[in-house]
Formats: sequence, structure tokens, C-alpha cells
Amino acid sequence: MNSRPAEALNQRNAAFDNRLRPGHFDEFIGQPKVRDRLLLAVEAAKQRGEALDHVLLSGPPGLGKTTLAFLLGDAMGVHVKATSGPVIDKPGDLAGLLTGLEPGDILFIDEIHRIQRTVEEYLYSAMEDFVIDIMIDQGPNARSVRLELPRFTLVGATTRSGLISAPLRTRFGLTNRLDYYGADDLRQIIERSAAKLEIGIEPDGSREIATRSRGTPRIANNLLRRVRDYAQVRANNHITQPVADEALSLLEIDPFGLDEMDKRLLETILVKFGGGPVGLNNLAVSVGEEADTLEEVYEPYLIMEGYLERTPKGRVATPLACERLKIALPAASRRDRRPDAQPPASLTIP
Repeated sequence: MNSRPAEALNQRNAAFDNRLRPGHFDEFIGQPKVRDRLLLAVEAAKQRGEALDHVLLSGPPGLGKTTLAFLLGDAMGVHVKATSGPVIDKPGDLAGLLTGLEPGDILFIDEIHRIQRTVEEYLYSAMEDFVIDIMIDQGPNARSVRLELPRFTLVGATTRSGLISAPLRTRFGLTNRLDYYGADDLRQIIERSAAKLEIGIEPDGSREIATRSRGTPRIANNLLRRVRDYAQVRANNHITQPVADEALSLLEIDPFGLDEMDKRLLETILVKFGGGPVGLNNLAVSVGEEADTLEEVYEPYLIMEGYLERTPKGRVATPLACERLKIALPAASRRDRRPDAQPPASLTIP
């Protein structure tokens, strides 16, 4: 059994994603404010006969940033060329991508915060003036060649918007952040995906999967795959609430969406560190996981659901975490965490 199901279930499966990805905006479920803003910008650009303004999409992984980029291409009636930040190593790579675009086309760069800084600087003139200056040769023979670009749209996606430099961020005309999905939206996504996969599923079954999907459509679809396997082998290929519950319990995902690593993380804070506060690096060493993984994969959901708090002194488990894990804080820890708690007598300054 994978000891890190949340991370594994949030991994992208390109073939599976493409099969379930909506092809038009009217099929896209959730994120109503973001969808409405993008559709308004698309309609305005089409009425003016112009390319869509540059778009930055941010938010946790698996919420639909890539899907929205391709939906923008469909709505504008243009092609979408997709790449990712780490792949563009040098300015020549960027020039090859940009010169291959047709007027109005969309260049989608996933994880744009990981693009090389030397490459990023070439994007500035490309986004503003639709030109790019490339240096040819070196030393005394070096010369700059200016390439004219078609008016294109850059759509950038990032899971860490704070790592995007200010000069790049200000060149995006439309900035949108995607939030976690509610259970009702996830249930609709699961039922839509089940229909595409020709899986029989009852409303209670889709709701059971939705409540354990951590607010993320990609995780919901990946859980649907695992439940489908279970239903195919043991339930005549039909998903009901008991079938979904049994399948997800086999994956060690409890009714509240907490997996084995979530529980280990909270239990470590509660038992080893008396409920906190504890620093991120100490916590990462204690649970045997990378600090970046804890911060990007596990903590957002635990904070959103009220199990964990980030404080200036470190991570603190909440009373809800004690209730879910049935672990009581030591009396000393409860006293120390009260707002009116006094320091021990030995530390009192006269």
C-alpha cells in the first residue's frame, strides 16, 4: 500500500485527464467566478477582433488550470501549444515556441514559476511588444537579431505564485486564483466522469467519493478509478455508497478525507510535540517526508479543514485534530496554549 496516497493520487495521468477533460466551457464545473471572468474577457476580445490578454492561473495542483487553458483556446477558436517552465532551458527554446505560433494562438506554460530567470527576461518584450531579441554567436562576432512575433496569448499556471517575479506578474492582464472545490461540485464531476467511463454509480456512491477527495477534481477522478477497479472485481461494476466506502477504506482514506500521512503528521504534532508549535523542518524529519511536500501537498488541505494552524512559532494542531484522532493534549500543553497563560515561575522576570 502506498504510504503517501494523497501525493500519489494528485499525480497527473495525461491520457486519463484528456479523456475526462471537458471540451467546452459549458461542461466545466465549479470555479464560477473565475469562469465568468474568463468568459467575459473572451467575449470582449472576440468582439474587438484581438488576441486575448495574457492570463495567469494560480492555485494548488489538480484544480483545473491546464483544463482552463485549453478551454480558453476552444472559446477563442485558436490553437494551444503547451509546455512547462523547467523544459525551457535557454532563450532559443522560447524563441522556437513563440515563432511557431499563429496570430491569436495561446502558449500555455505550466509551472511558470520554475522558468529560468535568463529565459524569463526574454518573455518581457515578447509579452509587451511582441518581439524577441536573440543573441547570435559570442565574443566579437556576437550580434542581436530581433524577431517579430504574432500577437499571442500567454497563459501561465503556477502552484506557487509567490515565486513569480514582480516584473513577470505585472505583465499578466488577467490574474485568477483557483480555490478548492465543494463536495457538491466534486460529486457532479465524479458523475460526469463515471458517465464518460461507462461506470454505473449511484448518487450516494459519488457523494462518498467526493467527501474524501480533498476538494480536488484530479484526486476525485483518480479515486473514481480505484473505486471502479474495486467495483469491477467485487461489486458487479456498480458503485454504491457501501462499495465506495469499502474501496476507499482499502486505500486508508477515512470518511473525512484524511489519509495515512495526514494522520501521521497530526499525530506527530500531538504526541511528540504536545500539540505544537513545531517548526516545519523538525516536523518533516519526524514524519520522514520532505518539507516542501508537507507544505505543498498535505498542509493546505489540513489548514483548510481546520486541523492545522500555521503560526509565527510553527505548526499547531487544533482541537478538531484532537477530536478526529481521539488524542487528548497533555494538561501542560493546554495551559501553555491559552492566551492568558503565564510563563513558569523560574522564567518570570521580577
